[in-house]
Amino acid sequence: MIKESSVDHQEIFQQFESVLREKLGERYDEYAFPPPVFREMEGEFLDLDLEAGTLTARFPVLDKFFNPYHTLQGGMVAAAADNTLGPLSVLVAPPNLTRRMEITYARPVTADVGQITVKAQFLERDQALLYFRADLYDPEGQRLARVKATHWIMADPPGGH
Repeated sequence: MIKESSVDHQEIFQQFESVLREKLGERYDEYAFPPPVFREMEGEFLDLDLEAGTLTARFPVLDKFFNPYHTLQGGMVAAAADNTLGPLSVLVAPPNLTRRMEITYARPVTADVGQITVKAQFLERDQALLYFRADLYDPEGQRLARVKATHWIMADPPGGH
C-alpha cells in the first residue's frame, strides 16, 4: 500500500486538474471535480499514473454510512469504487457514464478497518465502451471487494460537444 508520507495530495490534484483542463477546455467549468459525493465521503486521491491507467483513492470508514450490523453499507463500498472509477474514466477517455458495475465482496468493512483504499485501472476501450476494474483494500492490504465496470462514452455530453 501507499505510505502516507510519500503522498503529495496537492500535486496529484494539480495533475488531475491539468489533464482535465486540457481535455475539456472551455467546458471544464461545466463539470464538478472532484464530484460532490467524493467530498461527502471525505475521499482523497493518493496516486495517479496515466501511463498505467490507474488512479488510487482512499476513503475513511464513516459510521454515518453503516448498516444495522455496524459495517459499511455495501452500497457505500460500491460508491467508493465508483468515485474512483468515474474520475479515472474522465482522465482516460471522453466524457462517459457507468453502464454496468459488478461488485464482489470479500469481507465486511468494520469500523476498526478505519479506511479503505481503492485502486482503479482502465483495461481497454472497444468503440464507445470502456472497461475497468477496481480492487478495494484495508490498510493491511487485504482485499475487501473487487469491481468490474463498463462505461459508455456519451454521444452528447453537457455543453453539446
